[in-house]
Amino acid sequence: DARMQYRFSDYMLDVARRELRHGDEPIAIEPQVFDLLAYLIQNRDRVVTKDDLLGSVWGGRIVSESTLASRINAARRAIGDTGQTQSFIRTSARKGIRFVAAVVEAQPDRPPSLQAPRDRPSIAVMPFRNLTGDSEQDYFVDGMVEEIVTGLSRIKWLFVISRNSTFI
Repeated sequence: DARMQYRFSDYMLDVARRELRHGDEPIAIEPQVFDLLAYLIQNRDRVVTKDDLLGSVWGGRIVSESTLASRINAARRAIGDTGQTQSFIRTSARKGIRFVAAVVEAQPDRPPSLQAPRDRPSIAVMPFRNLTGDSEQDYFVDGMVEEIVTGLSRIKWLFVISRNSTFI
């Protein structure tokens, strides 16, 4: 949807304004990289193939593997992801790529806290606290929350509010 905003982690992608933001800060992003990121987020329910990307982002033009890889890496850099962590954009060997982070969709004229549809239940996942006393386990605690949100967001009839949006 061209009027949709997509919120994930501390990022917001506004398709209508063609803006990517981290918190309140705009992120400079090439138009083609923006289109790639938007396409991945809009098709996050499946693995996107190279042919899908060439057809949608490049208008059917043939591009080299290195060009495709550089645009995917630029999208990852723009949202603080890497090929090693793959927290947002995950590569499936010889299959394609998929946007895997939990996403909250919002209309630009309404805040996300008012977006829960009335015809389906909604749920919010609050951050967990690390009670082990071992600060090395903080990543595990954060990862558990992300996995729960991601799993719940795959249930089509359930509206999931991300952990960062719960504070709004």
